[in-house]
Amino acid sequence: MSPAKDSGVALPRTRKQRKRFKRKVKIKAKRRAQKLEKLNERENVTPLVKKYWLQRYDLFSMYDVGVKLDEEGWFSVTPEEIAARQAERCAGAGVVIDAFAGVGGNAIQFAKVCHRVVAVDVDPNKAAKRQNNAANLDCVIVTQWFSCYIWHLGLQRGCSVSFTTLGGPSYKAKDNFTLDLLKPKDGHSLFQVAQAITPNIIMYLPRNLDMLQASELSWLSSPPLDVEIEENFVRGNSKGITLYFGVTAFTLLGPALLAFVDQGSADLLSFHCKEREVFAALLSQPDAVSSTLGAMKSKPSLEPHGPTLRLEPASQQLATYDPTS
Repeated sequence: MSPAKDSGVALPRTRKQRKRFKRKVKIKAKRRAQKLEKLNERENVTPLVKKYWLQRYDLFSMYDVGVKLDEEGWFSVTPEEIAARQAERCAGAGVVIDAFAGVGGNAIQFAKVCHRVVAVDVDPNKAAKRQNNAANLDCVIVTQWFSCYIWHLGLQRGCSVSFTTLGGPSYKAKDNFTLDLLKPKDGHSLFQVAQAITPNIIMYLPRNLDMLQASELSWLSSPPLDVEIEENFVRGNSKGITLYFGVTAFTLLGPALLAFVDQGSADLLSFHCKEREVFAALLSQPDAVSSTLGAMKSKPSLEPHGPTLRLEPASQQLATYDPTS
């Protein structure tokens, strides 16, 4: 009697059946290996980041291709959907600086829509993870990596700056998160560092941020900057607050104003004059404005519950602005 009959296993008889059987065996073995790898990874996840590990596909939708994060990276990386939305505001920009690049969540999204990204982070151990994640996610746009703080670089004006400054899980202990709680510098100091480089600033902050302080940041510039405050949601859950300043505050006008900035104008007064011209041109075509707003509302990236937007044009703030003060 044959071994197959002794064992009670019915082996496939035809060639087609044998190929199908081998393919099923390989698939099952691969699934077992992936399941074992995930179990081992879960055992190595610390209690501090377990919650973020369970949300790993919100952080990187292609997490399984080989994305690497350290403990700090788990709770500091911007969710992919939010990072992509922030990058849309800089689409077509010549240079974007990611001031706290971490493991590269924002830098990768910026690189998809901008000509060059400068990724800065003080932790040199994160550089290898950024490069690994960028390579695995097919980020082939020119990206420069620096292991230092942004204020240690002699950067020139004429680009956009992004700050992802979430302070880790400890921010939830505060009912009202204030800018002085940010590290390694308080929020006002960080904003002034960015303002010395560009008026086009994006700041991603905790969801319990003091909104009054957020609006006050625009007054640190002379004349005051335009500001848009956006509450960010993923799967219907609030994740953070994004502040857009300067050109990035204009969902409709951003591309036209970014083109003006890329021509080399660093004068804020010239920028505001150009801003008024673009506003006037836009307001002269109400049908175009309505259609553009309709397209924005129908975008699939917008959650049904939000994000909520608040726009404060500098033209309104300038009504009370005294240039001699």
